[in-house]
Amino acid sequence: MLRLGRVLRLRLGAVQRCQATAAPTAHGDALPDRCNVLIIGGGGMGASSAYWLKSKTQKQKLSVLVVERDSCYTSASTVLSVGGVRQQFSLAENIQMSLFGYDFISNCRNFLGDVDLNLQSHGYLILASDKGAETLTRNSKLQNELGASNELLSPEAMHSRFPWLSTEDIALGCYGTGKEGWFDPWALLMGFKKQARAYGAQFANGEVTGFEWNPSGELSGAVVSSGDGNQRTVRFDTCVLAAGAHSGHVARLAKIGTGQDLLSVSLPVEPRKRYVYVINTQGRNCPGLATPLTIDPNGTYFRRDGLGGNFLCGRSPADDEEPECDNLDVDHGYFESNVWPTLAARVPAFESVKVQSSWAGYYDHNCFDANGVIGRHPHYKNLYIAAGFSGHGIQQTPAVGRAISELILEGKYKTLDLSRMGFERLVAQQRMLEVNIV
Repeated sequence: MLRLGRVLRLRLGAVQRCQATAAPTAHGDALPDRCNVLIIGGGGMGASSAYWLKSKTQKQKLSVLVVERDSCYTSASTVLSVGGVRQQFSLAENIQMSLFGYDFISNCRNFLGDVDLNLQSHGYLILASDKGAETLTRNSKLQNELGASNELLSPEAMHSRFPWLSTEDIALGCYGTGKEGWFDPWALLMGFKKQARAYGAQFANGEVTGFEWNPSGELSGAVVSSGDGNQRTVRFDTCVLAAGAHSGHVARLAKIGTGQDLLSVSLPVEPRKRYVYVINTQGRNCPGLATPLTIDPNGTYFRRDGLGGNFLCGRSPADDEEPECDNLDVDHGYFESNVWPTLAARVPAFESVKVQSSWAGYYDHNCFDANGVIGRHPHYKNLYIAAGFSGHGIQQTPAVGRAISELILEGKYKTLDLSRMGFERLVAQQRMLEVNIV
């Protein structure tokens, strides 16, 4: 299977990919009048949910329809991500979801058939100053207890193992020796979509612009605009909201956040723009092919990209630096002022880097606690949510899709208990805060 290079995931390549692999026709599947399960959003979370639902019901007549507004995925968070998978989190649920994510990705052919995700298992290296060393140590202990594989390294040990790294102001590092790395997110999305379709799921192009309710107040249908000025209502028994960065907007269409009682609590998910820069350097003592994805204490990260000497890098801005999200233009001044100084200080070979290309993508940012909201809505008993993963969702798509299928088909979690990630924490104002978020 041909691996598409990262640069080809930009807008010009997206149209070609759409025509080549995304749908049997240029317009996707026809919208039916009704379905058993409507999934709003055909990115990683939605496609994974469709895959798991259909893989578990091959002998049953469960109709699953996925509706995606961006038919060629030109601005979809899934395909514009860096594609990392790690267990270096502080919440048990995130660690466990990513452990399963790695297992799924590394054994993808057992699940998705003939697909190559180009997994690069070179690990993560998270660096900590004196201030963060205790937290890093505590996190590593929990991660390894739950099945991760990482080790703590002193500055001397890091310099010996990674001679290209400057450890000035670094007190400790945590290096993932297994079950971590990065992969091709486009290939994973297409694998989910292709296999879900093979099992009978439908993928239609369109945007949900409203909902309909039955006499008892439950959601009963979605109004879908096909983009040509036509609208039609698709009736459903169950709905999954997995619209990525647009999930908060879709939730408001269902009166979530604008109603009374439980409906007065919003789904606080909104787009946040993030830049990714592709750099190259001719500097001496350059990081080699087995370089881990390295994260500085201030959040600046980099990793190798392919065999041509390129690296991907970036950094999430501070709250008061958040860029506007009305387009996906890249701010190259941000690289010069916020990213490059840290790269040059941490890796001397990066003092003379050149930016080869760049792109921007959206985080589906949960403004409440920057973690995913997973599970059934407490008011609408037939609405399930998978949104707000705030930059670490791609690695968790296998686990979240499986979890949503368990709730719909069996009424409870059967593998990983993700109850604490539910909408109820928004109602109770109980944050699930993650440390060392990138």
